Amino acid sequence: MPPSPLLSRRRLLRLATGSVALGAVLLAAGPARAAADTYDTLRLRWRDLLTGTGFDPAAEPYAGTLRGLGERALAQYTAMAPGPGSLWPDLPLGTNSANITGSYVRLRTMALAWSQPGTGLTADPALATAIATGLDHLHANAYTPTATAYGNWWDWQIGSPQALLDVCVLVHDRLTAAQLTGYLGAVAHAVPDSRLTSYTGTSTGANRVDLCRVIALCGVLGRNSARLGAASTALSPVFPYVLSGDGLYADGSFVQHTWVPYTGSYGEVLLGGLSKLFALLAGSAWQVTDPQRQNVFDSIATAWAPFLYNGLVMDAVGGRSVSRGRQVGDLLQLQQDDHTRGHTILGHILRLADSGAASAAQSAGWRAAVKGWITRDQYRPYLTNAYLDVPELARAQALLADASVTPAAEPAGARVFAMDRAVVRRAGWAASLSLCSARTTFYETGNGEHLRGWHTNSGLLNWWGSNYGNGQYSDAFWPTVDPYRMPGTTVSTKPLADAAGGAWGAARPDNVWAGGSTDGTYAAVGQDLRGLSSTLRGRKSWFLLDDSVLCLGAGITCTDGVPVETVIDNRNLGATGTHALTVDGVAQPTTLGWSQQLTGARSVALTGFGGYVFPTGTSLRAKRESRTGSWHDINGNGTTEQLTRRYLTLWFDHGTDPAGAGYEYLLMPGATAAAAAARAAAPTTTVLANSASVQAVSDSASGVTGANFFAAGTAGPITVSAPCSVLFRESGGTLTVTVADPSRLAATVTVTLARAGWTSADTSPGVNVLSLNGSVTLLVETGGTQGAGRTVTLRRTGTAPAATATALAPVRDAFVRDGSYADTAYGTATTLTVKNTNSTASGFDRRALLSFDTSAVPGTVRRAVLWLHGAVADSGGTQTTLQAFATAPTPWAESTLTWNSAPTPAAALGTGRLSTTPDWTALDVTAALTGPATTLTVWQPLGAVGLAVNLNSREHPADRPFLQVISS
Repeated sequence: MPPSPLLSRRRLLRLATGSVALGAVLLAAGPARAAADTYDTLRLRWRDLLTGTGFDPAAEPYAGTLRGLGERALAQYTAMAPGPGSLWPDLPLGTNSANITGSYVRLRTMALAWSQPGTGLTADPALATAIATGLDHLHANAYTPTATAYGNWWDWQIGSPQALLDVCVLVHDRLTAAQLTGYLGAVAHAVPDSRLTSYTGTSTGANRVDLCRVIALCGVLGRNSARLGAASTALSPVFPYVLSGDGLYADGSFVQHTWVPYTGSYGEVLLGGLSKLFALLAGSAWQVTDPQRQNVFDSIATAWAPFLYNGLVMDAVGGRSVSRGRQVGDLLQLQQDDHTRGHTILGHILRLADSGAASAAQSAGWRAAVKGWITRDQYRPYLTNAYLDVPELARAQALLADASVTPAAEPAGARVFAMDRAVVRRAGWAASLSLCSARTTFYETGNGEHLRGWHTNSGLLNWWGSNYGNGQYSDAFWPTVDPYRMPGTTVSTKPLADAAGGAWGAARPDNVWAGGSTDGTYAAVGQDLRGLSSTLRGRKSWFLLDDSVLCLGAGITCTDGVPVETVIDNRNLGATGTHALTVDGVAQPTTLGWSQQLTGARSVALTGFGGYVFPTGTSLRAKRESRTGSWHDINGNGTTEQLTRRYLTLWFDHGTDPAGAGYEYLLMPGATAAAAAARAAAPTTTVLANSASVQAVSDSASGVTGANFFAAGTAGPITVSAPCSVLFRESGGTLTVTVADPSRLAATVTVTLARAGWTSADTSPGVNVLSLNGSVTLLVETGGTQGAGRTVTLRRTGTAPAATATALAPVRDAFVRDGSYADTAYGTATTLTVKNTNSTASGFDRRALLSFDTSAVPGTVRRAVLWLHGAVADSGGTQTTLQAFATAPTPWAESTLTWNSAPTPAAALGTGRLSTTPDWTALDVTAALTGPATTLTVWQPLGAVGLAVNLNSREHPADRPFLQVISS
């Protein structure tokens, strides 16, 4: 069963228990602090992570939160009534595993109140006795060393043991050795070390970190070096960048549940867990030393920072968490939102900075960034966030008081991620885009959460200003917004049932084109649109410019028998907002219920937010309305309180069953009515194409031209040989060109720019300059990049020789196998299987051989790349490395080639990586092209165990291998 909701999962350990007051100076009334040995040192260190150090518990915000903790603990202490079927009457045991976790969480609250100062229950002996009684009751009746798990796996392996182990740390000196041994035995039964053996299933990403935390604390409390070592070592699979599925990607993407961009939710849990484990184990025999942990440190800037703005984390990477809001089980009865989630991430970054795990320079950079985010969050000031633990409040307060740390500015620029997300960040505003493809889900629902998120990845465009609109999605947006009118989306208004499409990301479109190209400052982003449970099709593009986002739509077609709409914006005006709407200089009514068909509109502005420009004049709809809903409407765990917010909605009505409809508009965040009107009168952007095959624009203000090609073709000065995204900028004496393949289908793309006068190019990996004579012709290696762009800079000085690109199909290919198969030929197979077992005659070693006729390659070879398409097909893992080897061009035939007769691999050449998702990989084999015939062996690095990979052979119906040669 998939994981349960994060509220009743990880956040339950903080939110539902009121553990906002976890941190306090440990008083003498609590257990003794003297550390007798390493295990005691680690136990007390974990206690400090739970309770905090270095603050005055009598000062605010600590005094209030400590009192609140005591009040909640007293209520739970008073209500506790051990009986045959429960520890608390409202949490019956035996059928719902969440009630076990909930019971331990309540004991944890009581233990915190007992160990914290200022709670009114500090060191209360009766409370300590009640805690021990509760632990014994659950140990005897629910979470036992022989219990058979029921309900949700997460409760047994993460939720319950995490809370139980925290209690054991907090009241350690009040437990007998027999009690502690028994509790640890129950945890070992539910979470054996074998859960860390394979990095698969529910033991990946954030879940793996949580499991390691459980086993590490078992090692600390049980004084078990082996368990501590297992936990530390088992973190290693979390660190490498992944190519598919769960985990961190090199470009900053983070995915959980295979299909869901989750940086702000599961990514938060992963970062929090790692920061705590790094801090716990620092300086010990089990400290985390894997050099690839640096990937996590680097990901603070590449994965988390792009989605943090003024203290909030963008909902584009929140998944189901955006629907949680106010939860029935939350004793604090506070609202979760983008700011509270963002604050939690900031706390993790500060904890990581204090752990000493990263370099001093990197940690200093994190502190400066966090101070900037905290300082700028005026919508929900960090120190007033009641969901934050006291240790995090203390760290933040110390940071704010540290005059040596200068707050860093918001990071600027544009980013396009492999997980179908994009962001643009400017000095005065930021925006995010949420797309979907065959690689990512329409939306994720599950455990009764996010029931109406149907269209949240159909081009959702969220944006915030530096000093306005920071509560746009925080102020009851999700329960009150019209789910068919998410800003930026194009949708069929066909009615959908709650949770339509299936749970856990099951609903995925079949399109592959989603993403775009970026030079780091500007971006062209596009989506081949599909509708959830709908016939809707279309093409959407966004061009991320200096002060605006130019939005295009084309080929919008649907036969659902209902209207289709593109939502320009759907602004949350709050409970009483009457923000003025100005259309072409004319103020519109502010009366609720007002609606209007705006004909020929060219400039529209909403006071306090921004402007919208329609360069050719267009017809659109506008409406003011009051909408009412509850968190329970979109999340079964939510409260039923009715919330009402006002909205101003602007949209294009494409009509019922449109065929080839389109749109064009410019979003200008922060623009006044005068600024929008001025831009409409003197536009800086020109639409070069807006069709189902290509969408392209040029912007005179920045010198940027961008184009999203959904098919080979020409738009303005750009011609391409295959679907791709192209962005180029002419500035001074340089022309910078970026090319990406969001479809991830092509190994190479040829791009021609009708631009003359460029005579040389900087060396750029993956970009081959074929000609600069009168125009620019590039051969760009896009295969295996996961949609990332390749960038080259051209100059008007110097010279570059012309080059020729030659693509050669193999004249022969085959794979061979050792051991008892060493005399078997597999020459005509449609796949070439490769695997290195690093053993002799096992019968599982396989190598592929490919021969090419290179006699017709002209001139001098400058670069040669062997392109292979395939995927890992091995239960032992998800990604592996391939390597090419030069091989003597000894004559051989496919039908007779065997392991015993195959020529021996010689010099090692280039490497490439593949995952379980079929893709191209490029192996540099330049050194092997020395004559009229070339034979290459494909295997895996010598001396290392690899995974089995199936590669398409020349007999395969698609994506066959080829040798790309660049010569001059």
